[in-house]
Amino acid sequence: MLNLVFMGSDAIALPALNWLADSGEARVVAVFTQPDRAVGRGQKVQPNAIKLWARDRGLPVHQPERLGPDDLAGLRRHAPDLALVMAYGHILKPDFISVPRLGTLNLHTSILPKYRGASPIQTAVASGARETGVTLMRIVPELDAGPVADVETVPIAALDTALEIEAKLSRACVPLLRRVLPKLADGTQDFREQDHASATFCRRLDKSDGAVDFSVSAAELSSRINGLYPWPSCSVVINGQPVRLGLADQSHVLRDKDSGAPGTVLGKDEEGLLVAAGSGVLRLRRLQRPGGKMLAAAEFLRGFPVDPGAVLASQPMLPLVSDRPFPRAVRK
Repeated sequence: MLNLVFMGSDAIALPALNWLADSGEARVVAVFTQPDRAVGRGQKVQPNAIKLWARDRGLPVHQPERLGPDDLAGLRRHAPDLALVMAYGHILKPDFISVPRLGTLNLHTSILPKYRGASPIQTAVASGARETGVTLMRIVPELDAGPVADVETVPIAALDTALEIEAKLSRACVPLLRRVLPKLADGTQDFREQDHASATFCRRLDKSDGAVDFSVSAAELSSRINGLYPWPSCSVVINGQPVRLGLADQSHVLRDKDSGAPGTVLGKDEEGLLVAAGSGVLRLRRLQRPGGKMLAAAEFLRGFPVDPGAVLASQPMLPLVSDRPFPRAVRK
């Protein structure tokens, strides 16, 4: 059985960890994760889901703010056959990568070489992709550029948000590891180089990415709204109040040539609020007012009516994808 050190800080890895604990393919001997952080409105310092998982199983937990010589020594003491990384939040230097006998592998939530970088789940949905996946790859010093062992794909349905896709990808890690770990153990797993010329890159998101520009197509807008939910989430000002958008699609309603400029509210149907886009009609299916809950459009509009003819202001939207790594500062 392989001795494995896991490095990660997000609950997306829990299905994989639970499978590892029960499979008999590998023994998790230690966990490296982010330090406890203040969370929620009360800003109470709490451990993350990965630390709680490890603590429940009596495993050693390392929580460095920055990886240093003591952490390297600690990793070596665990004598891992393999290190597995997923959503850790630290960049690993070569001396850390080289410690495990069989290498250090990463579960990256895209079909590489597409969407290398910090927000592959959100960016795939926001870009209108109809498929994504989890790639198991070797970590190398270059960003998400290591050779690939295997990929588990998942479909992106028309009304999937990043929240649903994250859950699908979380579960997809299990069959991927089930296929690869036995081959790693017996030395038969092949790795293939990525097509680096086809690589695309995504970036870290922030609240300013919630801007909505109604001059682009309804299809592009609905993908962006769905991809950026639940965070940072798109929002618009309606009746003087900021309203979060939780789900959208393109309506099949045909626009009259005199229906108004992009951003004009055209009315509603059974599923949502209809808004003119640069081409087509955007249907806003879920909305949330300040201090309220995210509601289906019909329920939202009963308590927050929006008159046809109202114009929702547009704001420029920054690109989410590039053919080269984004610089550290990409803000306006």
